[in-house]
Amino acid sequence: MMVPVILGISFIIFSIMSLTPGDAARMILGPDATYDQVDALRAELGLDQPFLVRYVRYVANALRLDFGRSYVNNVPVINEIQARFPYTLMLAFGSTLLMVMIGVPVGIISAVKQYSVIDNISLVSALLLTSMPAFWLGPMLTLLFALRLNWLPAIGVESLRHFILPCVTLAAAMMASLIRMTRSNMLEVVRQDYIRTAKAKGASERIVIYRHALRNALLPVITIIGLNFGGLLGGTMIIESCFAMPGLGTRTIGAIREKDLPVVMATILFIAILGGVINLIVDIIYAFVDPRIKSKYAKSST
Repeated sequence: MMVPVILGISFIIFSIMSLTPGDAARMILGPDATYDQVDALRAELGLDQPFLVRYVRYVANALRLDFGRSYVNNVPVINEIQARFPYTLMLAFGSTLLMVMIGVPVGIISAVKQYSVIDNISLVSALLLTSMPAFWLGPMLTLLFALRLNWLPAIGVESLRHFILPCVTLAAAMMASLIRMTRSNMLEVVRQDYIRTAKAKGASERIVIYRHALRNALLPVITIIGLNFGGLLGGTMIIESCFAMPGLGTRTIGAIREKDLPVVMATILFIAILGGVINLIVDIIYAFVDPRIKSKYAKSST
């Protein structure tokens, strides 16, 4: 199913970039360029061809892994992706890791200690974090920890310390949803008959929670983690702009403003393919977490 999805995404993005107002040749040459110069550049870039001809030509070249060159700096698009994607990947991985390290344990504790002080604090914290948009939380953290306390750098990617504030900003809202998801699934599982049976047999609470309850409650949690990680790979544009990070999101925003079609198409297709691969990995992880799913695949194969 990834093939028609990628083709559909490519057609939609190509249509939006081609049919929206603005002329890439005019933007490149500037307002002082003559009409002859603009027409010559349009012919050089192939922008004078019909829409469908340009789209089919782009898809044919993309199948050969030729994504063209940037209209603005005449650099191969694949080189720009290779140079900028590591920063976006580090930001997405750090945010997801922080979200899992805090969100899952807090959700488990909230479910085990239901209606306790810890549970109430975690729920209130989750509601507060959910209500804080990233474009507001990022500047507030910068004002506090970078400008006032001078503990962390505000912009740049020179060291790992530069990724702390962006990762915390991105992880905050996702952490809130993960806490609530983990708590609700754990509460549903711990009420099952096999959990009471395990307790009646004398199993310790730690074994009951981590060996029996947690594995059965993890499937929706893994889905949330996978979706958030995939979304971060393509949705960190605002945070990268707030913290002046030279990631893929920042380059995509600049390319959209400049009508740089090859860059926009290549980056969005790259992110879409990564999203499909991440969904596949999540499905594979299901089989290792829940033996029931693995047994279903085994029965169907036989």
